[in-house]
Amino acid sequence: MKTYTAKKEDIKKVWYLVDAKDKVLGRVAVKVAAILRGKHKAIFTPHVDTGDGVVVINAAQVRLTGRKASQKVYQRYSGYPGGQRIVTYKKMSAERPTTVFKLAVRRMLPKGALGHVMLKKLKIYADDKHGQAAQKPQILEV
Repeated sequence: MKTYTAKKEDIKKVWYLVDAKDKVLGRVAVKVAAILRGKHKAIFTPHVDTGDGVVVINAAQVRLTGRKASQKVYQRYSGYPGGQRIVTYKKMSAERPTTVFKLAVRRMLPKGALGHVMLKKLKIYADDKHGQAAQKPQILEV
């Protein structure tokens, strides 16, 4: 038995539209990451970008369960002494609601060059208007 490896000409790209309004952040992010990776296809190959594009609308209206809305923090570190920055979920979602969703999906994708290529196929919008009408995205229920 031979192992199947997807070729460039075998891969057909499709765009999906996901409405994140009143949905749990992690649940939606898992589905989006799986589609970006291509795990929903029979031709999935781990080292090849077989995934599709995803347009997420209403990212500002995503919700968290439990007390995560008040307790969750985002950390980054510049590498210099005193360079650690900590931002709470409430502040991050108020200032940059698309970044919250992007970070959730990015951390579920592979690290490295392949993950960066997959993340470029993710378009996130805070409200219900999006600029991807030319791609004719199919509505995806999550």
